[in-house]
Amino acid sequence: MSFKSLGLSDSLLHAITKKGYTEPSPIQTKAIPPILERKDILASAQTGTGKTAGFVLPMLQILSEAKQAKRRPVRALILTPTRELAAQIYENVKEYSEFLSIESTVIFGGVNQNPQVRALRNGVDILVATPGRLLDLYNQRMLSLSQVEILVLDEADRMLDMGFLRDIKKILALMPARRQNLLFSATFSTEIKQLAGSFMTDPILVEATPKNTAAELVIQKVYHVDKVKKTSLVTKLISQGNWSQVLIFTRTKHAANKLSEKLTKNGIASLAIHGNKSQGARTKALEGFKNGTTRVLVATDIAARGLDIPLLPHVINFELPNVSEDYVHRIGRTGRAGASGEAISLVSHDEHDLVHGIEKLLRQKLDIEIMEGYEPSAAPPAAKEEPRRSSGGRKPDFRKGGSGGGQGQRSGGQGGQRRTDGRDGGDRRNDGQSGGFRKSGGGGGQRTGGSGGQRSSGGGAPRGNSGGEGSRGNSSGPRSGGGAPRGNSGGQRSGNSRPNKGNRD
Repeated sequence: MSFKSLGLSDSLLHAITKKGYTEPSPIQTKAIPPILERKDILASAQTGTGKTAGFVLPMLQILSEAKQAKRRPVRALILTPTRELAAQIYENVKEYSEFLSIESTVIFGGVNQNPQVRALRNGVDILVATPGRLLDLYNQRMLSLSQVEILVLDEADRMLDMGFLRDIKKILALMPARRQNLLFSATFSTEIKQLAGSFMTDPILVEATPKNTAAELVIQKVYHVDKVKKTSLVTKLISQGNWSQVLIFTRTKHAANKLSEKLTKNGIASLAIHGNKSQGARTKALEGFKNGTTRVLVATDIAARGLDIPLLPHVINFELPNVSEDYVHRIGRTGRAGASGEAISLVSHDEHDLVHGIEKLLRQKLDIEIMEGYEPSAAPPAAKEEPRRSSGGRKPDFRKGGSGGGQGQRSGGQGGQRRTDGRDGGDRRNDGQSGGFRKSGGGGGQRTGGSGGQRSSGGGAPRGNSGGEGSRGNSSGPRSGGGAPRGNSGGQRSGNSRPNKGNRD
């Protein structure tokens, strides 16, 4: 299948060819036609599948076909959870609209708002934004959403994890009720379906790949090593392998800084990227990593989604994530666009329960190896038998449309309410009806779950680490919202519930 067969205009085809693409990816093939038909879309796609072009290309065509108003109002809004993802999507919008009369801009926190305000005043057709800065500027009467025709929620699952549900609901109330809605998510949790059912009209369900499937071209290796030897092993792997571009993940910002400093002292050019870094420092680190001046980028999970680093050959999990799904997003940074990649995980004795959780999610066994010279002081612990849990959720009604595959059903307990922002973050109540979805494309698994308890860390309570898009006001640097004290939140919860993600990277 070609891009032309999807019904795209010559101007868009010219831009696609200039970027070097010849054939659409599965998510593009399945999503573009119904979007051009002005249907609401609920799409599931893993990282590296080309989903951004899957909604940007048809959006550009729809907007370019309409008569342009003299004063350009915001006609399309793309909401993203992180600054990096917003910046990347904006770059894609600019590239694909090169031969169209379409204006766009991006707004996010952590930087001076004045250039963003000037761009809005000049008029834009497409606005890419993070929720916090969008509401800030709206409350300052710097923008209007009264003429939005197309709404895109990208990485919707990540936005819910970061406590943006209340912000999303506020933004939905600011737009016309009659509009096209496109929701993209890596997973279709119960909460995602409830959110979709609260504002989407008879959405078509599009799935490009089965849920939580690791990239087929990614070679996964797991080394059992003592925690104190991890830095030495990383240094050896990079130096002896002469690796030139390596993305390393840590759980915390402190660990990222510490590892980056040690690698640099060992002669390996390295920079850290996380929410406590200024936006300028984060942008500079990414640019250095992409152009080769920085050999290693050490990141928290802020970088697990939204970073577009072509042909990244190596990803290292210096520490495993507390949430198994984040492992998939981490290793999805490599093995993209048909290229092979390698994902290495360093597992200390206290992290083997996390390995078992990842194996359960992936439905595959990960072979744990021992590197010569880095033998651990203790053998890996045996896997713990987990008690069986009952599901309390109801199976949503699906109506198939187009080519469909089978649907699996997984149960998992989902938290009832979680608040991570002292002022306005993270209300996770079940206040939307999931509704029925028409299914288009290959089938993946569907997960439902019973309601959980209530968990709150807001309302003036101390906050977890902030740094992604929690900024408010006119400052030129990152600020935490709500004025609440900040501190490290953490801890791991057993079972199927997710840990409290106070870190809004």
